Amino acid sequence: MSQETNTVAWWRLLNRYQWFVLIVAAAGWLLDCMDQQLFNLARTPAMKELLKGTFPPDATPAQIAGTVQEYAGYSTAIFLLGWATGGLIFGVLGDRIGRAKTMLITILMYSGCTGLSALSQAFWDFALYRFITGLGVGGEFAVGVALVAEVMPDKARPYALSLLQALSTVGNIGAAVTSMSLGHLETTGVLGSLGGWAAWRWMFIVGAFPALLVVVIRRNLKEPERWLQMKASGMDMKKLGDYGELFGNPNWRRPALVAGLLLLTGILLGFLGPAAWSKIMVLPGFSLIKTMVLGFSLAALAAGLWVVYGGGGDTRYRSRAVVGLLLALAGVIGVWGIAFFSFELVRLVLNQKFQAEGLSGVQLAGKLTYWTGITSMIQNIGAFFGVYSFGLLAQRVGRKPAFAVSFVLAMTSVASTFWFLRDFGDLWLVPLMGFGTLSVFGGYAIYFPELFPTRLRSTGTSFCYNVGRFVAASGPALLGLLTGVVYKDTGATDPAMPLRYAGVTMCSVYLIGLIALNFAPETRGQPLPEEEPTH
Repeated sequence: MSQETNTVAWWRLLNRYQWFVLIVAAAGWLLDCMDQQLFNLARTPAMKELLKGTFPPDATPAQIAGTVQEYAGYSTAIFLLGWATGGLIFGVLGDRIGRAKTMLITILMYSGCTGLSALSQAFWDFALYRFITGLGVGGEFAVGVALVAEVMPDKARPYALSLLQALSTVGNIGAAVTSMSLGHLETTGVLGSLGGWAAWRWMFIVGAFPALLVVVIRRNLKEPERWLQMKASGMDMKKLGDYGELFGNPNWRRPALVAGLLLLTGILLGFLGPAAWSKIMVLPGFSLIKTMVLGFSLAALAAGLWVVYGGGGDTRYRSRAVVGLLLALAGVIGVWGIAFFSFELVRLVLNQKFQAEGLSGVQLAGKLTYWTGITSMIQNIGAFFGVYSFGLLAQRVGRKPAFAVSFVLAMTSVASTFWFLRDFGDLWLVPLMGFGTLSVFGGYAIYFPELFPTRLRSTGTSFCYNVGRFVAASGPALLGLLTGVVYKDTGATDPAMPLRYAGVTMCSVYLIGLIALNFAPETRGQPLPEEEPTH
């Protein structure tokens, strides 16, 4: 690299088409994140409506609140299971049929089923739509970052990927604005004249609009030159996006078996734990939920054992995949199992306040929807700066030190928010939590594509980023169960207290990431790998 190139700002190194690729990939992931956040904002009111006819006549408000949170956790777990499954499937397709084609398929899938979620009549069809939405969400990230990484100049690559991930928070903010707007319309009674649909259903209708981006992708986006050259080289198709290429070494059979057993144990603890957990409010189908999740977990375990014991394949990138998976596991559980439940925390805190002011019924629901949107917006403003700051820090001190700082910030900011947020004046904690927890995800966008060669880049990135969600799915479900079981003791004084205890306790998950960093390679200043890792 010339001295002149070293002094030029990264964005000046991009030509018009490279800017187009960055904008399209960022838009795809941005709108993907908007759909995710719409679900986070809508799941509690959705559960209240979809479960309404299942509560016993003598159910107390505390019991109803506990069960709603419990099933909000289940719906999130099912969404994450779909996300992990989609990541496994579409990561391979991204390497085999191309990044652009796979991005088109995943956007159609997640936006279409987000729209269908608005038509849900019960928990079961809602859960089905969320699972299929998760399939599309899981595939989109890996192909998007692989596409950007392969098109950008080496100097611009980490900054472009950091910007791509930071812009995802704009999608989250868009979801927050949607929630605030619909909350206002619900409060004023406008939504009542539009078919009587609640605000949460209209949120999912808005989430269907990303499908329009497919038109742009179909007409203008090309496959990266790196990928085209690899296809033209006549490489064996079996080596493209093959998990056996990541895990072909017999020495990794025992660790994989241990990991599989840990996976199964985590799901058992999350969904099949002590019988007392399910005795507070047992709805019809409760055991079926646990059976279904256990089935997915067993399938994931079987698939992992098949990959490892299948033998053969290139073994040079296996340790990178395992380390990347552990790094992602900490951040994903931290965000989806803890941080995104801050919306429920704010709802519980403000619900008491608004009820004391005499609000009830539609006005109360509208107010809570509005303030949940405010919470999401300020959390994601903090997240934008956290994600982009990771890129700047990673370029100065390296990927590993940047991850370490992010994990520590995430742990302390989440614990502080869940314990100390008690009123409007404490909402300043929320953007700090967004900065800490989402900064880790800026690292995933930069680091994972740097670990794998072109023929495995989409597969490896998707494996690291998504497979941990099979385990992470137990996070929100466990949080929901723990929250539900404590309501009978503390609901009368502080309905948010069970959520506070659960959130603070689960912050220990970030220790997984800190431990994994000891085994992670440092990739700062290195080109994208094509064959043998340099260390």
